Amino acid sequence: MKNEIKVPADVPESKEKEYIENYNIATRGTGRLMLFAGDQKIEHLNDDFYGSADIGQIPADDAEPEHLFRIASQGTIGVFATQLGLIAKYGQAYSKLPYVVKLNSKSHLVKTDQKDPLSRAMWTVEQVVSFKKSSGLGILGVGYTVYLGSEYETDMMNEAAQIIYKAHQNGLITIVWMYPRGKAVKDEKDPHLIAGATGVAACLGTDFVKVNPPKKEGFDSAELLKEAILSAGKMTKVICAGGSSVDTKKFLEGLYRQIHTGGVSGNATGRNIHQKTLKDAVRMCNAISAITLGNYTAERAMKVCSGEEEFRL
Repeated sequence: MKNEIKVPADVPESKEKEYIENYNIATRGTGRLMLFAGDQKIEHLNDDFYGSADIGQIPADDAEPEHLFRIASQGTIGVFATQLGLIAKYGQAYSKLPYVVKLNSKSHLVKTDQKDPLSRAMWTVEQVVSFKKSSGLGILGVGYTVYLGSEYETDMMNEAAQIIYKAHQNGLITIVWMYPRGKAVKDEKDPHLIAGATGVAACLGTDFVKVNPPKKEGFDSAELLKEAILSAGKMTKVICAGGSSVDTKKFLEGLYRQIHTGGVSGNATGRNIHQKTLKDAVRMCNAISAITLGNYTAERAMKVCSGEEEFRL
């Protein structure tokens, strides 16, 4: 796969080289992004790290935060996205990882029927840039969630726009988690609404936008993604959220179709990776990367997942 990088005009000439380097490292030179999501310690509290989940009992490995860093360091990924606090605590021991700092997060305790979602940034781009310089860690970019359809959407869009501009001014790449959510939203995974969300992300100027795969009864989810890809345009790449843990074969087949039928440019996966023992999580990580970065079929990726075949870039 040829990775042709078009540098946005809000990246100053003095930072173009750094931006291209960050983009290339994040996509491993493929133009696609394999994002290992490690921001769920706030988003889902401990629900997805301890006890039972959709897959049954969550392995004991997942109970402590360092499990995420161990997976990211031993598996093949594009970027590891998590909060700055965790990076500050564990980053020196995992100094070779490619990081994306997730700037805002909220827990799931306050439900939409109580209050529309609002999630503000906990750190500034300036603080991330300062931390990158002082720590020497490989921070490639920043991420931010916008809840489109919330009565507070303009607050989050305004903050996202400023973050994207400032990040580009410093040669960092940007990823927006764009989730329709709020009392005004009747169906969070409506294909037309998801396409609207990717279009908003393009207007904000982000490099990548993470959305949930659209769903509509009687239709193929991968086919439904095509509208969202067109809406985002050629400069903003769409990646799909992995969602809750499902059967491995089903997940890998779905990922392959999202890329090759739907036209997305990667994935952002958390639970389907980290809700496993370290050994199995690393293999799953490599299987996902084999499809996303290595163009493997789902069948061949299953061999990576089972340990029959290795995948390295």
